[in-house]
This record gives sequence, C-alpha cells and structure tokens, in this order.
Amino acid sequence: MPKSNIVIGLDIGTTKVCVVVAEKDDVGKLNVLGKGRANSDGLQRATVVNINKTVDAIKKAVADAERESSIKIKGVNVGISGAHVHCIYSNSEISVNQSGIVNESDVRRFLEKAKTNIRYLDIDHEIIHVIPQEFIVDDQDGVLDPIGMAGTIMRGSAYIVVGLRTKIRNIKQCIEKAGLEVSAMTFEPVASGLAVMKESEKRSGVVVIDIGGGTTEVAIYIDGAIRYSEVIKVAANDVTHDVAYGIKALNDVAEEIKIQHGCAYAKGLNKEEEILIEGIEGRPSKSFPKSSLTVIIEARMMEIFELVRDIIKRSGYYDYLNAGVIITGGGALLPGTGELARDILGLDVRTGYPEGVSGGIKEAINNPMYATVMGLVAHSLQNNLYQDYGEVAPTPTEQTHEPVAFSPEPSQAQQSPEQSSDAPPAGKKFVDRLKKFWDQL
Repeated sequence: MPKSNIVIGLDIGTTKVCVVVAEKDDVGKLNVLGKGRANSDGLQRATVVNINKTVDAIKKAVADAERESSIKIKGVNVGISGAHVHCIYSNSEISVNQSGIVNESDVRRFLEKAKTNIRYLDIDHEIIHVIPQEFIVDDQDGVLDPIGMAGTIMRGSAYIVVGLRTKIRNIKQCIEKAGLEVSAMTFEPVASGLAVMKESEKRSGVVVIDIGGGTTEVAIYIDGAIRYSEVIKVAANDVTHDVAYGIKALNDVAEEIKIQHGCAYAKGLNKEEEILIEGIEGRPSKSFPKSSLTVIIEARMMEIFELVRDIIKRSGYYDYLNAGVIITGGGALLPGTGELARDILGLDVRTGYPEGVSGGIKEAINNPMYATVMGLVAHSLQNNLYQDYGEVAPTPTEQTHEPVAFSPEPSQAQQSPEQSSDAPPAGKKFVDRLKKFWDQL
C-alpha cells in the first residue's frame, strides 16, 4: 500500500548508525513510524575508514527501521560532517529583470553568480549545496524572501558548502552498496540544531554543542539563522579511551563503566565510593575509586568545553548568546556535563532532546543521541522532501520490490560567521520556492 509524506533520515556516526522513518501528522509534528540502530566501527572522526563494516551497519539499521515501520526504504537524507566540510562566504550582485519585480529566475542567477565568485576551490573539493543569506533589494536590507519585491539591483551573500570529494564519495558509496539512494545531504550541525532548538532560543542567540562519538560539532544561531560552525576532533570516544587507560581495562568495559558510573563534574562527589571492575581475560576483578574515575572524565570533558569556548570567542558572537547553550548528542548524557559546561563557558546550559515529535514510539527516540537523525527528518519535512511512494516492507517470504526514490534535495550547512537558509518561519516560503530549481545549482 503506497504511503505519502514519508521521509527517512540516516545518521552514519562514528559509534552508531541510526535510521528514522517519519511523516508529518495532522498538527505538523513528526510522527515517528520506525527507527533502526546498529553499532558501527567503520568510521573515525566522521570519516569512512572501512567500507564493508559501514555498509553492514547501514543494512542492519535499515532492516530494523523497515521492520518497525512497514515501509520499504530507498532514498535517504544523510548527514555529513567532519573537519573536511567547510563553507565559503560569497557575495553576489545582479540586475533585476526588466519588469522590475524580483522573480525566481533572478534568485537563480543570484545564486549561480555566488557560486562562480568562489575562489580557491581546487579539484579535490566539491560543492554540496548553496545557502542563500540576506538579500538586499536596492536599499532594503534584511530580506529573507525577495521574490515579488520591486527593485533594480539585488545583492547580498550566500554560503557555499563544500567538502572533500573523496570523503563525500565514500559516504555515497556506502549508501549505494547498502542498496539505497542518496536523496539529500545535510550538514549535521544544522540537523542537530533543527531538532533540539526552540524558536525563541534560535531568535535570541544560542550555541548548539553536539558531542558525538568521534567529533564534537558546534553551531551558533543568531536572529533565527546559523551564523558559525566548527567541528572538533575530540569527543565521547576519547573519554572512553581515557577511562580504559586509567582503570586498565578493555574499551568495552570502560564504556560500560563510563555509562553506569561516570560523572563529568567532580564537585560534591562522594569520594569514598568504590567501583568494581571486571578483570581482563579471566583475571580477578578489582576496585577503583569513583572519585578517580570522575577526575579522568572531567579532564577530557573540560578540554572539549575549553575548545568550544575558544570557538565561540573566535566567532565574535559570544556576547549575543542570550539563550546560552544546548548540549546534545550521546556525550550529553554523562551526569555533570551541564554543570561543567556552565562553569567553563559562563553561559546558561540545558540538555537538548528532539523537539516536536509525536507517535507511538516517541519515547524510544526521546534521547539526545537521536538529535542528528531527528533533525535530518525534520529538515526533509520542512522542505517537503518526501519519499513519493513508500512500499510496505516485505516479510521474509515476500519478494522485495523496487520502490520509487525520494525527490532530490539540497541541504544546509555553515562554518564561518554567516546566516543560513535554515531560516525561521518567515523564510520557509522562500525555501519552498527555491526547491523546484535547487537541483540545478
């Protein structure tokens, strides 16, 4: 039975692969139909290092999501991140058409010129997508949707999101080998922000910190748009490795100890508590002071937040973050993380959970570790990027049919002081108008 309004998000992370199937409900919220998750060790620092392991993890996560949702998955909106992805700020100026009223053709020419104005883009990099920023029509600035405005000259800026060609190709190759199609690529800091921010925070000024397994992503939003983003190569896996080294245990044991007993904030901790640690390969168990475990974890988490503080200061937006900080991702689950961040960053802090979710399995994804994948489906719904026809996933005895893929789509990203097309509601009409010709960019 065909289904409409179906979108699929795919988050290929360093430690896990997540897939979510969702649709828009009657009140505009995300109705989660199914999810899948698989452990993954085919990536390092958001970069594919083992194609086969990554493909296997994608297949397992997709199979679980199909089974839970009864939807056959084909096209996916995949998140992309890593230090190789960056944005080039580009100015553009064109003459408005002879009618003197800005139309879609003018906007297309504006964005094309912004692309041609890029300098220093070598053959090793490719453009992922173009993000229009503020438009100025004659002397009217701050325009989000210029179509229909009267004027003779339209100028402004755009962000060109680029990444290393080989690393993008590896992500696409993994998805294709898993039997899927890449319908869209979305810069993960944009997706995470979209999932956890409230509109009031987005307008007031907020920084979203997504602490994943291999990388920590930082995105700054001011006046309803993303203005700055960077990716840090220190994250939750580094905490686990530090714990393993400190307690002299296997990584799997260290991860379990971190989850069950870890704390990122040493103040007020009971220093007398002891933790029992499983011995390696039949060796006897041993005890370890919880206070010492906290010191190990706190040191690495402190490094992460000090790096984040440097990014915020370097961006020039520190004094404009009236809404403070949202911490999300799996690393946000460590007790004491918010308190430590508040001390180091000097800003108000809250933990970010996916917003605007409905449906029977809402509680199953009500976790910071699902922020990115929920942001991917939210971004698809926001831009009407549906899987045109969803098929009921076959049972093991049924023959698998080839479903129709998603309509293709652009995504959004940032990395320098800027503004994004991931705009507040006032700009959504403009995004919808651009959708029909974004493929040509």
